Amino acid sequence: MSDVKLWDFHGGIHPPERKALSNRTPIQPAPLPARLILPLGQHIGTPAEPIVAVGERVLKGQPIAAASGRVSAPLHAPTSGTVGFIGLQPYPHVSGMLAPAIVIDSDGLDEWTTLEPCADYRSLEPALLLERIRLAGISGLGGAGFPTAMKLTARPQEKIHTLIINGAECEPYITADDRLMRERAAELVVGIEILAWLIQPEQVLIGIEDNKPEAIAAMRTAIGERPFSLRVLPTKYPSGGEKQLVEILTGQQVPSGGLPADIGILCQNVGTCVAIHDAVLLGRPLISRIVTLTGEALARPMNVEALLGTPVSELLAFAGLDETRMDRLIMGGPMMGLTLPSLDAPLIKTSNCLLAPTRSELPPPPAALPCIRCGACADVCPASLLPQQLHFFTLGQGHEQLKTHNLFDCIECGACAYVCPSNLPLVQYYRAAKAEIRELEQKQHKAEHSRRRFELRQERLRKAEEQKEAERQARAEKAARAKAVEAESASVPHQEVLPANPAAGFSDLQKRLKIEASMAQVALKKAEKQLAAHVTAELEAQVAELRAAAEAAQKALAAATAAAPAGADAALKKAKIELAMKRAELKKAEKADADETELTRLREALAGAERNLHAAEEASDKPAPQLVRTNKRPLDEKLRALKTELAFARADLRKLERDEAADPPALESARTRLAEAERRLAEHQSE
Repeated sequence: MSDVKLWDFHGGIHPPERKALSNRTPIQPAPLPARLILPLGQHIGTPAEPIVAVGERVLKGQPIAAASGRVSAPLHAPTSGTVGFIGLQPYPHVSGMLAPAIVIDSDGLDEWTTLEPCADYRSLEPALLLERIRLAGISGLGGAGFPTAMKLTARPQEKIHTLIINGAECEPYITADDRLMRERAAELVVGIEILAWLIQPEQVLIGIEDNKPEAIAAMRTAIGERPFSLRVLPTKYPSGGEKQLVEILTGQQVPSGGLPADIGILCQNVGTCVAIHDAVLLGRPLISRIVTLTGEALARPMNVEALLGTPVSELLAFAGLDETRMDRLIMGGPMMGLTLPSLDAPLIKTSNCLLAPTRSELPPPPAALPCIRCGACADVCPASLLPQQLHFFTLGQGHEQLKTHNLFDCIECGACAYVCPSNLPLVQYYRAAKAEIRELEQKQHKAEHSRRRFELRQERLRKAEEQKEAERQARAEKAARAKAVEAESASVPHQEVLPANPAAGFSDLQKRLKIEASMAQVALKKAEKQLAAHVTAELEAQVAELRAAAEAAQKALAAATAAAPAGADAALKKAKIELAMKRAELKKAEKADADETELTRLREALAGAERNLHAAEEASDKPAPQLVRTNKRPLDEKLRALKTELAFARADLRKLERDEAADPPALESARTRLAEAERRLAEHQSE
């Protein structure tokens, strides 16, 4: 292999390595524990869901919890035995928190379930190969714990051109990857081949720090003539950080807030590659891992292959722990590890080291002093951040400023705290600030989700009400038309038809003839009265003349009435229909509490329809009806309100009952509301 160019990243430190404590002996098998505690959340993402029950016997490698989301990973039984408990158990966290877990009581047989090995992985379709990796429960063994199958599923626009295998293992004390590369290089290289077969990169780069000469030699031998490039890196912490390793090997920088996949690069840990080999070729799920047991409080520091779920107390006892000398227990290395409050926590997929130092070996940090603004933290930050500014923003809870200054680009390597002359626990501040921001964002997300659900519900109710109103309007219009048709033989509702005035309802010609006939009749009667009082020949002649004129006028009126056009009846029918519709529109608007402008317009339209009806009646040959209003029973507004509330309560309950995701408290509240509405209506009707 020819020399290749390497780049460097900003900052970094050179703390004492202390790797010789644990890398001198081969990997040892850890004893089979009597009880295994398997937390359901051993990876980034959604915890797995149990698929076994208490009392059930399980076999080694049998699935016991299924992935419950897109970013999730299944869990398998590390040995055969009986499920003894499912619930909260100790979890490896600085807070001493409890977490959901499955407890298996070992039967000591270590009996495997049926496995499905595949000797020729190239015979599998990529989708089936990826499914094998997913079902094996593999997540990143380098520390982050991202589900591997999910990481391998890159989007089409992010074509992976470079596959980087991380064997740097830069943190002090930890030697799990070192021993793995020395002893299982052949399986590791096959795991790399499987990854290359899956993603078809243009190049494969393997990065190892130069403080691991035995691992470098073993890997070179295993690679042979394969087109993989092994690159030896200068020892510097944290060169094993994903973004830092990308920059060292390619010279490219991952953008702030982004991932290596954003620039076409995929990184995998060497331990993950071996797990992929075991899953594909041997059919074995991820049930164990290599873990470093180190620190001067241990009589026999070493690397062991331990079953997941093994209590850390049993692993430390196997390494000869002297609890009187141990100052504290750290899971991980001295830079990025976390202090465990007890020895009851179990080993999980991301646990690469258990460090049991003495007080003299890793003395507690002195008391923190005020920041002197020396800038040393910025000089060593591998992410090119401003730790000093981030520190002040965390003290003031300036969450927006923290995000603006790229707090989430911090990899929590601890380099800033390592060089701080004021002994400020900077990483602890950053971790707390990240947790606060995530919690606030989660609350905001929930609030936004609730707001959107409320708005969608209101929109559904509005549309339903509009549909009901449209249906009511259609029914009202239909009823108005029906009433208008009946109006030919009867008046509008609540009106009684009495005998018509025979003098009403004429056309202009009929009206003129009627007036002439009436005047002739009046003149005749007046003359007849005068004749009765004073009988004279002149008055007799005048009465006879007036009687003849009155008879002629009456005959003319009768003839005009008989010859009245039939179209006047049709106009009268149309006017009655129009009047009924206008009256219905006004009543509907009044019930809907329309504004005064709209009500005024509708009242004027009604008055105009009444005038048109009167004109049509005068132009037709039908007599105008004499209308007598009847009293209506007063409207019971309270009864109407109670019936409306009952209808809405019943509708809301039915909607909730149809919604599978409805909350039980909401259903109970809706049922209580309906019962109360029925009770109040019954009480009112009985009064």
